[in-house]
Amino acid sequence: MRTIASTIVFIFFSLSAVAQEAVPEANFWSDPLSDPLFPFYVLAGFVFITAFLVVIVAMYMLQVLNVFIRKAAEERAEKLGIKYEPKPGMLSKLWMQVNAFRPAEEEKDIMLDHDYDGIKELDNHLPPWWKWLLYGTIIWAVGYLIVYHVTDSLPLQDAEYQAEIALAEEQKAKLLALNPPLSIDESTLVYTADDEIIQKGRKVYVTNCSSCHMPDGQGSIGPNLTDEYWLHGGSVKDIYTVIKNGVVEKGMIPWAPVLSPEQMRDVTFYIMSLKGTNPPNPKAPQGELFKAEEPVQADTVKSSI
Repeated sequence: MRTIASTIVFIFFSLSAVAQEAVPEANFWSDPLSDPLFPFYVLAGFVFITAFLVVIVAMYMLQVLNVFIRKAAEERAEKLGIKYEPKPGMLSKLWMQVNAFRPAEEEKDIMLDHDYDGIKELDNHLPPWWKWLLYGTIIWAVGYLIVYHVTDSLPLQDAEYQAEIALAEEQKAKLLALNPPLSIDESTLVYTADDEIIQKGRKVYVTNCSSCHMPDGQGSIGPNLTDEYWLHGGSVKDIYTVIKNGVVEKGMIPWAPVLSPEQMRDVTFYIMSLKGTNPPNPKAPQGELFKAEEPVQADTVKSSI
């Protein structure tokens, strides 16, 4: 039996080594059917289930055998004219040993001299399992002290937490290196009627801005965003700056800590697209009239030689 078990363990580690060399990044849980060890796992599971069923059947047969043995002992005692006293089973004996129970006929050996109104005291010791548990905790505490505080072989919880934070920062840096965030400079930002950007901006606007400016931009607590009057300027740079820094005295929070530069750019473009949409119940104009400057067309100069 030991030889068979050793052979199975050897085959398992051999297959594991081959699988690691062939597919170093294979993941069993992502695609178990394609894993090279899948047949072995199926076989191991089948062997385990079979062994489990064999143990269950063996225990059941043992119970049946004990019933026949007890019946035979009762009949033998009846023929001899003596009282049948069943012997404790294996589990009962184990339970008695684990708890150090003393039978009633042995109580006189552990009886103390104390007598309180006819109530006597037995000198019962702690159960062995309780003592084993105590000894185990002492051994564990000594090992923990040596491993974590004397030799520093393993990190404490704070050091482990810091290591996890450092690992997370490293992974974040790698992701940012592969997908660098979009760098947006509001001073050079130019509005373009890009439908994809505007639709993304609308989602962010409805989630964060519609409670004060209404979903269609007609204004409520905040000003109307669809007319040509603006409190802090109506250019792309002005709108982006207001979104980024907020207007604290008016109750508008800075959105830079909440939204990414790309999201603030998207909201700015969406607000720019609302100009002239004429919602049904617009708020009265606030601020100063803003007219976008038309781009200056440079004169074409022809020179002749």
